[in-house]
Amino acid sequence: MDYKSHLQNDKKLASILTQDPFVLKRKKNIPIRLMASIMSQQLSTKVAAVIYKRFLALYKGKEPKVEAVLETPNEALRAIGLSNAKVSYVKNVAQFCIEHNINDRLLSTMNDEAIISLLVQIKGVGKWTVEMLLMFGLGREDVFAVDDLGIQQAMCKLYKIDATHKKTMQEKMLKLAQKWAPYRTYACLHLWHWKDS
Repeated sequence: MDYKSHLQNDKKLASILTQDPFVLKRKKNIPIRLMASIMSQQLSTKVAAVIYKRFLALYKGKEPKVEAVLETPNEALRAIGLSNAKVSYVKNVAQFCIEHNINDRLLSTMNDEAIISLLVQIKGVGKWTVEMLLMFGLGREDVFAVDDLGIQQAMCKLYKIDATHKKTMQEKMLKLAQKWAPYRTYACLHLWHWKDS
């Protein structure tokens, strides 16, 4: 069953499912994807892309192994536009992935909740960061990012949810999103797209 016909059961959501269906892809080198996710925190997509390009340039334009990132001098990472905090978070990811033998094969065998529990142990990695990794790195179809500001704004507008009380707002969002399972990631993609357009 294609996800759109399922999501169209929600009449309000159906009204914004206008563009072509999204396709989720599983990417390789997930530890590096997690670092990229940290680098992009609180930045526009454009700026994040520039910084990631500079990051790759440190390794001759190729995605490095986590060991190489750990050996990169902090000054070199700061020079590409990362704050001190982000430099240490990126190194934390490298260290954690080496110590816990984290690789694509291991993560592909784990469910979403287990991956979140594992990776939020890393200082600098929050639930939202792992949710973005699940969606855009691992191609998981049923992730709902309740803490994402863009999703909050889109749902408040589309469903006329009052955003005054964050807890109540999020409870309403989660309740609405239950109907979208097992395709909540696609619903998020359409909500972001609708908000940005």
